[in-house]
Amino acid sequence: MSRHQHRWVDWLIRISKPKRSAASALVGLCAISWTVPALAYRPFDGTDAAVADLGEVEIEFQPAGAFRAGSTKPLSEAIFNYGFAERWELVLQGTAQVLPEGSGPISVSNGAFLKYVLQPGVLQEKPGVSIATEFGPLLPPAGGSGVGFSLTGIVSQRWEWGTVHLNAAANLTPDQNGELFFDAIIEGPYKWKVRPVFEIYSDSVINVINQTQTFSGLAGAIWQVNDKLSFDAAVRYAVVNGRPVQELRVGMTFGFPLFLSQPTTAESPFAGARRR
Repeated sequence: MSRHQHRWVDWLIRISKPKRSAASALVGLCAISWTVPALAYRPFDGTDAAVADLGEVEIEFQPAGAFRAGSTKPLSEAIFNYGFAERWELVLQGTAQVLPEGSGPISVSNGAFLKYVLQPGVLQEKPGVSIATEFGPLLPPAGGSGVGFSLTGIVSQRWEWGTVHLNAAANLTPDQNGELFFDAIIEGPYKWKVRPVFEIYSDSVINVINQTQTFSGLAGAIWQVNDKLSFDAAVRYAVVNGRPVQELRVGMTFGFPLFLSQPTTAESPFAGARRR
């Protein structure tokens, strides 16, 4: 067992001993939620080639949003990320809204995925590109039925002027149609407190009768308050089979360790940030 693993096991043993009252545990949880960095990857439809640090929970939450494809509907969504092993992340995501037929895909489909960093790179503070894959079942919307599957390849690279992420996904939708998704994300300089962001994607859903084709463009900004908290806002315009769709996205991302106690910085087995 490595020195790092010994520290991890020793720490788990120490925190398993009951040392706090319920009140102090609550205070501790509030405190540690502001001690672990969480760098946002909202408000995009695609993702990046990074995962949450070992033992870290990261919440991406959109409390306010609006979707317009004819009539306007509110749209809220949430994504739960958990770094459960080195280079691995569990992703749970979903939205309670059911959008009109023909409105095209939304940013957060209902699903449970595993994400793995195949090649650590610039997003892991190493040289070269970062490469990752994400895969898992696609679940039906509320009131629907069937289970699909998604497999995505992700490549990320960073330069002084900005960061680029490329996604390519092949999906089987819950209603058993084939889907191809190609996505490109461009961010402004990583060191800027508020950085502009852009995204374009193409999504094709094919069945035996017809094909649904979506072209989408997004523009917005991410405000990195500090290493622990960020806010985002963006507007999106899409064309779904020739029909216009507009969307407003406003959300936030924050992170914290899963445990109610944590070791000192010198002892922490997951000291350091998720670097997007």
